[in-house]
Amino acid sequence: MSAFAPPKSKKARDTGASSNGNQKDYFKGIGNIQYKPDAGADEVMVFKHYNATEVISGRTMAEWLRFSVCFWHTFRGVGSDPFGFPTIKRPWDDGSDSMENAKRRLRAAFEFFSKLGIKYWTFHDRDISPEGETLEETNRNLDEITDLALELMEQTGVKLLWNTCNLFANPRYMNGAMTNPDAHVVAYAAAQIKKGLEIGKKMNAENFVFWGGREGYFTILNTDIRSELQNMANILKMVVEYKEKIGFKGQLLIEPKPKEPARHQYDYDAMTVIAFLRTYALQEHFKINVEPNHTTLAGHPYEHDVVMASVCGMLGSIDSNTGSPDLGWDTDQFPMDVKNCTMVMKTVLEQGGLAPGGLNFDAKVRRESTHLNDMFIAHIGAMDSFARGLRSAVKIKEEGILANMVQQRYASFESGLGAKIAKGVSSLEECEDYVKQNGEPELVSGHQEKYESVLNHYV
Repeated sequence: MSAFAPPKSKKARDTGASSNGNQKDYFKGIGNIQYKPDAGADEVMVFKHYNATEVISGRTMAEWLRFSVCFWHTFRGVGSDPFGFPTIKRPWDDGSDSMENAKRRLRAAFEFFSKLGIKYWTFHDRDISPEGETLEETNRNLDEITDLALELMEQTGVKLLWNTCNLFANPRYMNGAMTNPDAHVVAYAAAQIKKGLEIGKKMNAENFVFWGGREGYFTILNTDIRSELQNMANILKMVVEYKEKIGFKGQLLIEPKPKEPARHQYDYDAMTVIAFLRTYALQEHFKINVEPNHTTLAGHPYEHDVVMASVCGMLGSIDSNTGSPDLGWDTDQFPMDVKNCTMVMKTVLEQGGLAPGGLNFDAKVRRESTHLNDMFIAHIGAMDSFARGLRSAVKIKEEGILANMVQQRYASFESGLGAKIAKGVSSLEECEDYVKQNGEPELVSGHQEKYESVLNHYV
């Protein structure tokens, strides 16, 4: 996740949309995306692999994949990067921070969701609604915009996968939000989160995400790490208490990221977040929202955090994107690598699905991809990649070859001393006696290339 570009002006203009949002003219000439498995290589405005209603392994593809479009990249992204000005101009967006412009963006978004055939969306509070001069004005703006969003959700059947609070873009959060050294700023963040939870309940969000965009440090010299971690934990405990008080049923999620913008962020990777949650007795209330681009920034393989979170029973949702590891920063590209998608879906299948989480495309079209069609092509390609990954993962699971190979590799823990070690009923003395009786262990190949070759058979 990342911040959207700041507004350019207060000017507003009418794009011809009807006041009730029913008129669909933001994507003229683009109809509903169809499933066409026999499409040619150059036909990119159709699904070739994603068939939403097809039943596979007991569920429809739509149920397994639970795709979601993120509002911030897709409808607030303007093609800027650290080295260049905006390149993307949308016909419905005048660049202002007005309420009318916010409403046009929202109407365009729901037309996009409907034509793409996607059933979930996600947003930050500040993506969809302008910030006012006071907290009260900001909250009124958010109420008005989410009233419209609810109308559009009712019209289209699109649901809210999750919402979150932007606790990183405003200058007040330059030193962090929940971990800020100024209690006044921490209180402001808490007030913003309170409203976010209320909005989540109002819109029947299935989850609520925390991304600590600036919860970390640039230098330890001016940082009291213990104090910052404790304060963050205390705010999250307030969240749990208020969530229960207002009856919000959504799953709470934390999204790991190792760096950028901070030199070091406290939510470094899945295991770091899990350790934090268990240290402060929060593990029963939170799960992990994994973004694979963040995983690779932490120096791990693409699927690492997905697998680690799942193994620990903490995988709640996935922000589906990828990056360019050679660049070393968060590029938020659409996931087009079928092998990576296969590894993710293999884990999702093994844990029985992602619900109430999903696969949220926290990705943006490239700075050079300025055509409206590119918005569709990017999502279609990623959805097809995950559909192919799902099919491959189902075959891997059904045939069981990889699983049997792994089981055989660990077969020594199924009987004798190995079984006692696995059950936690052995001792150091017993292990020593075993080695004295049996001598030096034989070297056993890990067969890495064999496993990789088997995986390639399915992809």
